[in-house]
Amino acid sequence: MISVFAESVFGSLRRTDQRRWAEAYLHGLISTSGKKTVRRLAAAVSDRATASQSLHQFVNASPWDWAPVRRDLVRWAEERTTPRAWVLAEAVLRKRGDHSCGVHRRFSPLDGRSVNGQVCTGLFLAGHGDALPVDWALYLPEAWADDPLRRSRARIPDGVPHRPIEEQALDLVDALAARTRLPAVPVVADASFHTDADALVRGLDRRGHDFVVAVSGRLTFGRTGPSAPGPTRLDRGHRTYRMFATRTRPGRPADRLWLTNMPHRRAEELLPLTRTLGLAQEAVRSMQGDLGLGDFEGRSFPGWHHHMTLVSAAHAHSRLSVPGVPHRLAGLPVAA
Repeated sequence: MISVFAESVFGSLRRTDQRRWAEAYLHGLISTSGKKTVRRLAAAVSDRATASQSLHQFVNASPWDWAPVRRDLVRWAEERTTPRAWVLAEAVLRKRGDHSCGVHRRFSPLDGRSVNGQVCTGLFLAGHGDALPVDWALYLPEAWADDPLRRSRARIPDGVPHRPIEEQALDLVDALAARTRLPAVPVVADASFHTDADALVRGLDRRGHDFVVAVSGRLTFGRTGPSAPGPTRLDRGHRTYRMFATRTRPGRPADRLWLTNMPHRRAEELLPLTRTLGLAQEAVRSMQGDLGLGDFEGRSFPGWHHHMTLVSAAHAHSRLSVPGVPHRLAGLPVAA
């Protein structure tokens, strides 16, 4: 039952009406086909004329903290699956205009061209057949972070500065390390398009995380080590890295280069880890197509995080819960 799931994941919301609207939004995301506008989500769960306004208020303006919800989502997911990797995957959410928080033009690896949109990084718990998003970071270009008017209009908190994508990824790993109740697993990421992939590699190493990171053939280790591609094992100080390549089909040239700090692991152990990146990327595509990942209509920083949290919960429920979701809810509160 979706109500049981909602009680588990949204229990940290202090007000009853917030918990009810969170459940309603979840119902709408799962049961509404096509674009997930607030109006269509509201129509899917209530006959009230004010439902759309109340749902919009809940997502965009209601001051609920998404961090405890994401913590409870981690706990719920870890009770039902055993992650084999924490996967960092980026997404570009296309937007029209320049008013949505953080929107700018950027190259999208999945599209193979520059697009106008929001750039974000998700952290996924990846098992053997699926990946569940449990946390998100929205990239703020300096043009946004350094503009007081934009910050005010988008309600960007004072303590949220411009941070490189690599640092945001490390923040996500730190947050999950503090939330998880399970032993840490290797971190998998695609840094092949990053301008400072070395920062991600160094950061994971300093934190003591095992990792498998896709890198560019132009990767260098500053002034102290060789550039890639190079020898299979790359020595840097007291650490030994291993570099290896994967190919999509036998007999074809290698299409991805990987770096790991687990040089003694067998290929049979490393290759399944590389495939978890594809699981996370497939989850992003699934959420964009089926759950409205990029359909958030508001422009605020808190609203974006609220929407991403609710979509992540909908994805987890659709993957790990028993199917059978009623299409309408009774007794919804009037305001959020």
